[in-house]
Amino acid sequence: MDSADGTETPVRGRGSASGERSGGPTPDGDAPARVVSLAPSATATLSAMDAGDAVVGVTAHCNLDRPRVGGWLNPDYDRLADLNPDLVCTADPLQADVRDELRDRGYEVCHVEPATLDAVVDSFETLGRAAGRPDAGARLAADARDRLAAVRERVPDAGSDGGDARPVVYCEEWGDPPMAAGNWVPEAVEVAGGRYPFCDPGDRSREVSAERVGAVEPDHVVIHHCGHGDRADPGLLEERGWTVDATAHVLDDDLLNQPSPALLDGIERLAGLFHGEG
Repeated sequence: MDSADGTETPVRGRGSASGERSGGPTPDGDAPARVVSLAPSATATLSAMDAGDAVVGVTAHCNLDRPRVGGWLNPDYDRLADLNPDLVCTADPLQADVRDELRDRGYEVCHVEPATLDAVVDSFETLGRAAGRPDAGARLAADARDRLAAVRERVPDAGSDGGDARPVVYCEEWGDPPMAAGNWVPEAVEVAGGRYPFCDPGDRSREVSAERVGAVEPDHVVIHHCGHGDRADPGLLEERGWTVDATAHVLDDDLLNQPSPALLDGIERLAGLFHGEG
């Protein structure tokens, strides 16, 4: 069941009369003993709330040493069945078909697809409830909110006099074609004390041109290409022939692309880059 913030209540297959539950423990009162995570963000979030011991399978893209069940968009359903999970976690709109296939096969699925910063933090609580760790999920969310508030307090805001001295930032999520990062990234930049004129919070990432980027005269370019870790070339805009007089930074893509606690690390890192804190 979809909620307004882009998260969903876990839905039970395998003969459930209602097909739904509230995201609390499994019907016998226990937390799910066997969880398969098909999303790197869910894997990271479960690990951060000390629920990693219940995770028995992950994708090839997850940073947890567990049996692999294929890719996040093309899982091996036979391998997954061998693991006999009580709960399967998915995330992102691109996994909607995977989610539906899992439910058709009778699995209980917790699916989250946050598109804004608030929804990312709320998803920690959703995953905590689904994994039978509601208190841990709530603590993780509360810690995230505290960290966001702390960053906001120490960086400049837009000011009340009509002036805005905050740096202009271009965040590139993908390079071919060049894509300005959307979803929660506009808010991440704003929290870190920057301006992001490429899209609004919750908007999907969008293709941009050299002319569009050059017209806003960014002070900082942040490169965080999906799946590339921190291996992108900070000089790639110049190699394209783009004329952009900005400081270029390469961030591990998990720090901005993954809706997990790593995003808080990324926001704190951005604040340091934009305001000379490291």
